[in-house]
Amino acid sequence: MLCVFDVNETLLDLTPMDALVGGPQLRREWFGLAIHTVLTVTATGGYRDFAGIAGDAAVEVAARHGRELDLAAIGEGLRTLPAHPDVEAGLLKLREAGHTVVALTNSPLATAEAQLQNAGLAPLLDRIFSAEQVGRLKPAPEPYRQVVAAYPGETPVMVAAHDWDIAGAQAAGLRTALLARPGVRPLPGSPEPTYTIPALTELAELL
Repeated sequence: MLCVFDVNETLLDLTPMDALVGGPQLRREWFGLAIHTVLTVTATGGYRDFAGIAGDAAVEVAARHGRELDLAAIGEGLRTLPAHPDVEAGLLKLREAGHTVVALTNSPLATAEAQLQNAGLAPLLDRIFSAEQVGRLKPAPEPYRQVVAAYPGETPVMVAAHDWDIAGAQAAGLRTALLARPGVRPLPGSPEPTYTIPALTELAELL
């Protein structure tokens, strides 16, 4: 099976960004605004570099709260995020079971490659894909379809800790696995994910 992984919050832990943006509440507000922007850009048929979106969202949230912001530190923080504790073991189990394991992210390809290399995950992935390569951000269908097209004959499953990413993959015809990290729930009114798992280490037994 072709296991397609989202990166930020699915494989990588954003918690270290708290110290750079002013705590967990502001970090959630920042990332939520970035995703809101992504969804708006995608729904209106456009494309913007996700790194630029994240930077603009950080500036906006800092301004709302009267805080100073070091954008260079934000960028460096994003490139050096650690993996969640369950990720390495989960990817190893999938590879040992013979599955193809790839990443698909809205981040620019160079950023994603740096992130996954710095987190020690790049050697566990067969390939890294970016929405940048097709000029459309997830949850538009094009990013998912480029991955599926690269592995003809393999059954794809999208693994993500984001309800909107799961919904986009479902609409593009992929099976889905919602990684139910704390606070993560299926998108109301959408079809149920094919699988719902509390940790990546449980996925291999279901495929």
